[in-house]
Amino acid sequence: MNTTTYIGDCRISFFNISSQGFWDNLKSPDVVFGYSLPLLEIQIILIFFCIVMSHMFLRCIGISQIASYMIAGIVLGPQLFDVLEKSSGKLSVDPALDGIAALRCISVFGTLMFTFLMTVRTSRRVAFHSGKLPVVIGIVSFFAPLFGLGFQNFFSDNIDPHYMPLTKALGERTAIVITQSSILLPSTTYILLELKIINSELGRLALSACVINDILGIFSMIVASIQATYIHVSHATAYRDIVAVIIFFLVVFLVFKPMVQWVIDRTPEDKPVEDMYIHAVIITALASAAYFVFFNMKYILGPLMIGIIIPEGPPLGSALEAKFERLTMNVFLPISITFSAMRCDGARILSQFNDIFFNIFLTFLILVIKLVACLAPCLYYKLPLSESLAVSFILSYKSFADFVLYEAVLDDTYISQATYSFLILYSLLNAGIVPTVLRRMYDPRRKYVNYQKRDILHLERNSDLRILTCLHKPENVSETIAFLQLLSSPNLDFPIAVTVLHLVKLVGQINPIIVSHDKKLKRLNKDSYIHTANLAFRQFVLESLESVTVTTFTAFSHENLMHEDICTLALDKTTSMIVVPSGRKWTVDGLFESDNTAIRHLNQSLLDRAPCSIGILVDRGQFSRKSIVTSKKRYSIDVGVLFIGGKDDREALSLVKRMKNNPRIRVTVIRLVFDHEIESDWDYILDNEGLKDLKSTEDNKDIDYIERIVTSSVEVVKAVQLLAEEYDLMVVGRDHDMTSQDLSGLMEWVELPELGVIGDLLAARDLSSKVSVLVVQQQQQRT
Repeated sequence: MNTTTYIGDCRISFFNISSQGFWDNLKSPDVVFGYSLPLLEIQIILIFFCIVMSHMFLRCIGISQIASYMIAGIVLGPQLFDVLEKSSGKLSVDPALDGIAALRCISVFGTLMFTFLMTVRTSRRVAFHSGKLPVVIGIVSFFAPLFGLGFQNFFSDNIDPHYMPLTKALGERTAIVITQSSILLPSTTYILLELKIINSELGRLALSACVINDILGIFSMIVASIQATYIHVSHATAYRDIVAVIIFFLVVFLVFKPMVQWVIDRTPEDKPVEDMYIHAVIITALASAAYFVFFNMKYILGPLMIGIIIPEGPPLGSALEAKFERLTMNVFLPISITFSAMRCDGARILSQFNDIFFNIFLTFLILVIKLVACLAPCLYYKLPLSESLAVSFILSYKSFADFVLYEAVLDDTYISQATYSFLILYSLLNAGIVPTVLRRMYDPRRKYVNYQKRDILHLERNSDLRILTCLHKPENVSETIAFLQLLSSPNLDFPIAVTVLHLVKLVGQINPIIVSHDKKLKRLNKDSYIHTANLAFRQFVLESLESVTVTTFTAFSHENLMHEDICTLALDKTTSMIVVPSGRKWTVDGLFESDNTAIRHLNQSLLDRAPCSIGILVDRGQFSRKSIVTSKKRYSIDVGVLFIGGKDDREALSLVKRMKNNPRIRVTVIRLVFDHEIESDWDYILDNEGLKDLKSTEDNKDIDYIERIVTSSVEVVKAVQLLAEEYDLMVVGRDHDMTSQDLSGLMEWVELPELGVIGDLLAARDLSSKVSVLVVQQQQQRT
């Protein structure tokens, strides 16, 4: 297939789209690349080949994949393969039919889609719900770097007229200041996700400040575009553009926004949005880009404004993400970044170094000003120095998102090719160096390191027990309430303070938030399971005779970062134990159904980082049904504690001792004694001290105590399997006194390492018993 273009009266250009393959011309098989489609395909293949090869080496030293995209572009750029130059004349001598036109279109489309989706996923309220500090940082970090404009006239007498005319060179310096002063949300979000601190307090602070800065940046970008039109085109055209922008805003807010809300309202809960509405939104976003280009402004502004209007999260935001996010992030965005980097000509930097030296100086000057502008408010509000520096580096980070600005000023000839090449290399250095520096400077795990005992073992006898429970799914509600019932009692001398945290995976949204249920939130409507769960906990409080208090929260978070929200809330509430579901599910008949790997990974992260003790609850169904609050027949619950030795077993024992005040509970402690235990071992002494009151019949009337002697791992397995038939709930420690080879030999058979040896035996798929198990790990003390 081909098309023919007539230029003027006599010039003809042939634009060939598809070929017959290599067989078209055996003597010159490369003629196939004179067709637009094969040429585009080979360009894309080369891009991804270079990306994969670059990342194979860079990931070994911890460099992010974004750097691989940039390096692939430099490899394919003028210094090595020069793909753009070699492709430009392949199709036609007509510049309109350039061989890189199709690749450029894909690059622009990738930038549009990425910007639009990123804006949709960003919560607008995050900017104004984090206190005064992010607002101050956002405003100061926007205006302070603009003082760099005062330096643009320095050394202007040394400007080489062969490099640029004086007025144009000063304009280049202005472009440097403006582009380097900006803080783009995609860059900030990306580095926070890469460092896995977007859920941290520091991550939320940086995001909030960035959103404030971006709002000011969008407004200034519109003003700058209109001003450029006023100066370089005509006054009438500039006035027309102002009217066009006003009309656009009116249509978006008065027409498009109500239409979006109508689509959301008519979509049933838990049902997908119809495809025609999704496609209509995407077409609108692309049309808005064309609209702004027609009126002499940057094409990126249209998708930005459309994205701001669309509410993040389900149903529409999540539908857009599900349909386009993977394609955009894995295909279009790499092409876009690599294409921008392919225009980087490193040789120009060396040959024109004297001409761009002041531009390089301005770049680093703005960096210093921006660092100080971000650091000063943080220190004023008494943020620790390390965290203040981390925020400053995050907000000064330049990356792939800035390529949009660099290309815009290059295409408008505001900057030279040498300056553009330097800015690309500067972004590459940022992508490689800044994340590494931040990892050393700021470790979110440090805030969980404390020297205060936050466990049950060291609680005062009559102090209130603070527990944080986490819920993922509706079935977690009954098992959690069943466990809390064991600790509740009519005796007001043993109060329990429960914090319930609903964990919701972020879909179609990028900003994590924790919402207290004391405040109203539209997303938590009365038809959702969260509302039903909260009603169940209220009923539980009423039946506990005021010995239990419950506060509820919902965390909208990234699946692999939920542990940050849990640990942060546990610190805020000074909890002694976090109780989480195991992720293993059984049917009503007691048959194994499924394992949730995401929940298991979350539990492992909590075991590594939690600032207090951890309890992982494995419910096979019988325990929660037997304990249900609304049951008219009040069953007695048999709780067994398997005690082998070690601090985790002592923590499990301390927890169960809190249950003895509940008249419905029958507690039995079974100690497995090995026939070759070392009695002089310190753990052995502490174990006996913890069991002393249980061994004495005079001091202990509420808990039964049994000792069983075992000689091998086989006897341990048999003892555990027999005990599983006798109790509704078994409470065990995760790690035991591993000096005995009888237990360490079982480790290689463990299927669920987060449950430990004994917990894994009790949660085994093939165990015929319906016993539930709570695996306890005492607070890990770190230095």
